[in-house]
Amino acid sequence: MRNCWKVLLPLALLTGCHEEEMPGPDGRRVNVSALAHGMIELGEKLEDPYTVENMQEAVASLYPTRAGGISIKATDLYVRFLPKTEEEYALLLSKGLKLTDHPVDYRIVKEGDYYHDPELSENAITWQYAVVSKDFEFPAGIRCEILDECYLSENDPVTRAESGIDWDAVEAEAYRLTGNEDLYPATRGEDAGAAFPAGRITVEDPDAFGGKPYGLAGVQVVCNSFVKFATAYTDRDGYYQLPKKYSSTPRYRLVFRNSAGFSIGLNLILIPASVSTLGTGPAAGVDVHIDTEADGALWRRAVVNNAAYDYIARCASSDLDLKAPPQDLRIWIFKNMTSSSAAMLHHGAFVDGNDLIQRYLGGYSSLLKTFLPDITIGAKAGDGEFVDLYSAVMHEMAHASHYAQVGNAWWNPYITYVIRSYLTEGRQAYGSGSGEDAGYCEVGEMWAYFLESVLFQDRYGGDLPAFGTSFWFYPQIFRYLYERGMTCADIFRSLKADVTSRDDLQDALVMLFPAQERTISQVFSRYSR
Repeated sequence: MRNCWKVLLPLALLTGCHEEEMPGPDGRRVNVSALAHGMIELGEKLEDPYTVENMQEAVASLYPTRAGGISIKATDLYVRFLPKTEEEYALLLSKGLKLTDHPVDYRIVKEGDYYHDPELSENAITWQYAVVSKDFEFPAGIRCEILDECYLSENDPVTRAESGIDWDAVEAEAYRLTGNEDLYPATRGEDAGAAFPAGRITVEDPDAFGGKPYGLAGVQVVCNSFVKFATAYTDRDGYYQLPKKYSSTPRYRLVFRNSAGFSIGLNLILIPASVSTLGTGPAAGVDVHIDTEADGALWRRAVVNNAAYDYIARCASSDLDLKAPPQDLRIWIFKNMTSSSAAMLHHGAFVDGNDLIQRYLGGYSSLLKTFLPDITIGAKAGDGEFVDLYSAVMHEMAHASHYAQVGNAWWNPYITYVIRSYLTEGRQAYGSGSGEDAGYCEVGEMWAYFLESVLFQDRYGGDLPAFGTSFWFYPQIFRYLYERGMTCADIFRSLKADVTSRDDLQDALVMLFPAQERTISQVFSRYSR
């Protein structure tokens, strides 16, 4: 953990007051200087043009002499679920559902990060809305309501191909008949044209790549117009293309659930991934550029996203050849904290059987057991500068790789030592090194600070930084070996589950590299406590 293990602050720290976003001057470029946060405000209920009844009426309106011979049947169901537990919510996700916490057939008065049904208790999981195929097998035991039977012509290829019907025209007519002309350019006499939404999301690091924009990698782009949903991930260069064609003006969102196997944020209510809502945009797609002038929450998410994505990519055997962090990694960002951590709680570390966490977090310990982050990133240090956030993420991801190699049995005494030291030694980072299980901390922090330094130099150039060298442990040992030809992968191989102290570490290195025993012994003697 970087500096000290501070896990949570009140959830209010995650939110702030901002104005709603405004579209860019060219209609494609989204102005992200002031995105809306807080809870979504719903306005009037709208009539969904895609219901079977409305699409049938649109066919009859355009093809009055043929309508009787064309029978439209539901291709999809618009439903809502009310999971009681996170396990029930996870079961829904395992079914491949794309869930949203707000209904899609209401006008949105004010955008935001989340929605909670006012008829439900604040402590309850809110309704989760989804569009499922007509043959979907609903999981037993989870409350569900079918709201509408819908017809999406692209999900009915036989009828679409053989009917001789212009389904784009039918769709436009359904929008007109249901009073949704403002969401469909063609019904207003504007020929915007149908398109598969595509674009590019970029981020800017002022201190790397000459300050030029580069891709926001692996994030999920979601758009919808009523029940017509499409999702895609950006590629490593930030480009995306959605798989469905739109003629309406869909609503766009960035969901920080990354294709590399991690998610950022918790979105306050339940969803283990932050959402940045971009508002409605053209069917052709939207472009987004995220720099230091962007909305603060989006900026932090983008920086942490790319740092984590880069780290996982660099774990490949063709590069650093490290064990990657475990899949389904949960990362939280706290804008008012300076400390970061890799507690690995979501993966089962240090959750039950120890009262230290209750002492440290007080009333927030129950919240922690519900939502379970793995990594927390404090964004206050350096005022959220890219370089500082990048460095913090590299450090904690290095811990996550170590965790993936040694598991909970190793991680629990490590976390216990750090928290105990914080509570009993005057809130001193990492304690004095004299307490029980200090060896776990020594090994873990030597590795994380060393790898952080290497990755920082790889990105920003200059001399190898000396991160962590002011503490009682010595990442200088790894640096010394690295500068004499030992690779990061070589060093990582020594971090086995039975290496719980400095002496164990030295023995493991000698066993792995007997030809370098003298060099290893020299550096451990040089940096002895």
